[in-house]
Amino acid sequence: MAINHRRARATHMPVFDTLEEEREHRKQRLAGALRVFGKLGFSEGVAGHITVRDPVDTDHFWVNPFGMNFSQVRVSDLLLVNHDGEVIHGDRPVNKAAFIIHGAVHKARPDVIAAAHAHSIYGKAFSSLGKLLDPITQDACIFFEDHALVTDFGGRVVFESEGGEALAAGLGSHKAAIHQNHGLFTVGQSVEEAAFWFISMERSCQVQLLAEAAGTPKLIDPDDARYTRDVTAFPLAGWFSFQPFWDAIVESDPELFE
Repeated sequence: MAINHRRARATHMPVFDTLEEEREHRKQRLAGALRVFGKLGFSEGVAGHITVRDPVDTDHFWVNPFGMNFSQVRVSDLLLVNHDGEVIHGDRPVNKAAFIIHGAVHKARPDVIAAAHAHSIYGKAFSSLGKLLDPITQDACIFFEDHALVTDFGGRVVFESEGGEALAAGLGSHKAAIHQNHGLFTVGQSVEEAAFWFISMERSCQVQLLAEAAGTPKLIDPDDARYTRDVTAFPLAGWFSFQPFWDAIVESDPELFE
């Protein structure tokens, strides 16, 4: 199945003729999502990573190289890592913390195709408060009763398997987690979904911090929050909401496909 990745305006997730085509598609979206994160200012030194499960070897995942700026990642730079943290494809090092955290989540959640984490400013700031997001905007309702607060290992760089397992257990069946004193973590059934949930969660953290600095925000009624979540926060909605970011990054950064 040939895909016009530059100006495809599909309203549904693509279906592939072969797993190899699906693999290439996932890698392209991963490189694009990383570049979007770079443009949004989510890069901070060597911190942060997005992963996508390989459709052929489903216990392996693709990830950005350690020490490479998000905004420079190309498809050819991506690493394929196995369940032992060994680089199967690629010639750059992998972030050990990325493998431990993402490997644990991909193992615990077979439904998770992609996962995103970055040391974004507002996510870090909000994570220090040790609480969940409140439903104070329609966008924040995306995460109403569908995100978790994980308190274990938040202030410690995750170099041990226990840290990754704690995050995976704390995330549970949710689409997102606030890792206390660390930052945000989101998952999805596509790279696009996981990336959009991260972008939206980061901005929801920013909005709540601003609102609480100005006063006491009014909460949306729980039934209304659940309704808004149910009609705007399902996997296809997350995938589709990322498409404007995809269109923009394809036009501005065509070299990502190299």
